[in-house]
Amino acid sequence: MTDITMETATTSFRPGTSDKEIEAAALKAIKRRKQAVFFWQIAILVAALGLWELSSDFGWIDPFFYSSPSGVLQRLYEWATQGTTEGSLWYHLGVTMEEALIGFFTGSIAGVVVGVGLGRNPMLSDIFSVYIKAINSIPRVVLAPIFIMIMGLGLASKVALAFVMVFFVVFANAFQGVREADRDMIANARILGASDWQVTRTVVIPSAMSWIFASLHVSFGFAIIGAIVGEFVGARFGIGQLISIAKGTFDAAGMFAAIVLVMVVTLAAEFVMTLVENRLAKWRPQQSLETH
Repeated sequence: MTDITMETATTSFRPGTSDKEIEAAALKAIKRRKQAVFFWQIAILVAALGLWELSSDFGWIDPFFYSSPSGVLQRLYEWATQGTTEGSLWYHLGVTMEEALIGFFTGSIAGVVVGVGLGRNPMLSDIFSVYIKAINSIPRVVLAPIFIMIMGLGLASKVALAFVMVFFVVFANAFQGVREADRDMIANARILGASDWQVTRTVVIPSAMSWIFASLHVSFGFAIIGAIVGEFVGARFGIGQLISIAKGTFDAAGMFAAIVLVMVVTLAAEFVMTLVENRLAKWRPQQSLETH
């Protein structure tokens, strides 16, 4: 429980209330708030989908262009049970996930290594900073045709684009996290005789973990974007290819169905990333939504 929650609970009781009573009341307030948040999340989703469905049914919007939730669900069911015109839905999803995961892991590892390395070496940082800024100024999605032209329509071009999308996000956060490391802790470690590698491993990297995990939470979404954009530009399989086919045949339900698939996969990855972060960063103060 956070200090803010305890403080809020303490101020709502008269003097003489025991700590156990205060903690029990605070836990009950936390539970009520979580339930309220979950209720409103579901209510907003149901209201939005209901309004979309009614607007389509009553002709307030053109279902040819906007489809409807029921139409999207029907298309997803057809894809899941009968496959798509280009083969099994699960194969397309597997291709996109393979591209995104390879790009995510390679881009994340490279981003952390380069970010920490340059963050710990001011000379190299000054030398390469101009090149990094120049490359980072290029909109990453415009690289898709170049990668496809060089590497072809297969896996490599999509992984390359996903890698580039992820690398710069993770690199920037890792670099900044290293620069924000506690100088007093670094100085104390050096006084105790720690080498540069020991300082980096035991002080700098743990200090930068919050920055790194913050980038990882969003970078998987960028990896998915990179894979799908590459498939959209040119591919034989993948969710981006399904979107391209749906666009060419004016299949609005198909386009929205593919988008829903991407959203579900990205949210699942975000959930897994949160579990991993909580397991690897138990030393951090608990970050809770229940703070007031």
